[in-house]
Amino acid sequence: MTRGGAHTAARAAARLLGLALLAGVSATACGDPAGHGTARSPSPSPATTAPEELCTRLVAHWSREALDGGTYGDYQSMGLSNGQYEILRSVVDAARAEKKRHGADAADELIDRETRAGCTEWYRSGGPGEGPWQ
Repeated sequence: MTRGGAHTAARAAARLLGLALLAGVSATACGDPAGHGTARSPSPSPATTAPEELCTRLVAHWSREALDGGTYGDYQSMGLSNGQYEILRSVVDAARAEKKRHGADAADELIDRETRAGCTEWYRSGGPGEGPWQ
């Protein structure tokens, strides 16, 4: 990936993360619309994104990029943790083999399926650890 491409990819990942964080903050706001500060609990918001769903979206996106581009980028420039990057590498390896055997559509379906399974399992077992590399 070129230096300019890495910066563009990093900006895209940062925008996705920023939108997800903004959605999470918006979903946790309390009070009535007039700002009277009522003590009621916030109602669930469809804008709230679960960590495994965000993982699935990011890893699937970058898996497709890696499959189409033929190479992996740096996990930090993609906005991924080390664990998410490991899921990506496994998914892309499987998708490459699937694409050779059954074509691009089958590889695309495999990316969706395997990314969701990998992210769900990863967060079921605790997700990222204490360090940003995990």
